Order: sequence, then structure tokens, then C-alpha cells
Amino acid sequence: MNWNEYKNQVKQTDPIGKEIIEEAEAEASIISAMIRQRSALGLSQRDLAALCDIPQSSVARIESSKTTPRLDTLLKLLNQLGLSLSVIPASTTR
Repeated sequence: MNWNEYKNQVKQTDPIGKEIIEEAEAEASIISAMIRQRSALGLSQRDLAALCDIPQSSVARIESSKTTPRLDTLLKLLNQLGLSLSVIPASTTR
């Protein structure tokens, strides 16, 4: 069984496991978009940190999922990257 098959099995059989996996996937999606955009703009972590007036180590911890940023920090990072955060209604299949 590969990782995707395992995730699907957990999502189908374990409501708590499903919630945990979906939260992790959402966080990973946001972080991946940030890293892709930072790279596309030719910015280093240090450059982005300077634009946001936060330590480079904070950007590194956020990008490596070692910490979850506060909402204001996340919005500051996204703004400097030319990205925005959207809130949409959750799926009704929960």
C-alpha cells in the first residue's frame, strides 16, 4: 500500500484521522504555494524576511512546517509574495 492509498483508507475509516490528514494537506498546500512563489520571484528566505521585518529563521521554520505562523504573519508573508488567502465554504461531505 502506498502513501496515497493509506491516506484514502484513513480518510474513509477514521473521522479523526481524516480531519488530521486534511488539515496537514491544507497547510502543506499553503506552504508549497509560498515557496513556489518566493522562488519564482527570485527571493531568498532572507530577502522575504527582510521585506516582512521578521527573522529569516522564522521564514525557514514556517517553510519547513516546524512552526505555524500567526495569521498576521502569514498575511504579511503572502502580501509580500503577491498572494492572498481566501476563505471558502467547506465541503458539505464532511
